[in-house]
Amino acid sequence: MFRGRMFHEERFFRSSRRWTAFHKGDLKYVVLDLLKDKPRHGYDIIRELEEQSYGFYKPSPGVIYPTLQMLQEMGYASFTEQEGKKVYSITEDGLKFLANQSDIADGVRRQMKHKWSFKNIGRMAMIMREYHELEELLDSSFRKLDADKAEQIRQILSQAYQEIESVLRE
Repeated sequence: MFRGRMFHEERFFRSSRRWTAFHKGDLKYVVLDLLKDKPRHGYDIIRELEEQSYGFYKPSPGVIYPTLQMLQEMGYASFTEQEGKKVYSITEDGLKFLANQSDIADGVRRQMKHKWSFKNIGRMAMIMREYHELEELLDSSFRKLDADKAEQIRQILSQAYQEIESVLRE
């Protein structure tokens, strides 16, 4: 047990982060907006969202490609093959959908602008840099640790968790 929850090594090493930038169903508006600007392949969408969020949000291919496929099936996006990659474009139906859902799409844009403003992100930038450096350190060396060192690190992390939790409650 790890703080009342089962510890799953596979999930820990894959990524311990379980955060999403959007409410369910909102990503389609964001992707269509990006396609409205110019045709893009999936990796380009991932990279653009990471850049817009100052690196705090990087959607996985397992999120972006199913969204692109869904938009294609809805008739809101189409693709062409270029150098072995699918390059997606918004269709006329996609433009109409965005126009008809402009209140929702505008709300999603406002949410992104607020969440990802440099002012809001700047507050967490230093903390997240340290967090990611710690994550990389543990990921690169954890499998080489002996039992004693692993236990020492677990105790340090447990203490740090308790102290951070205490600060957040103040």
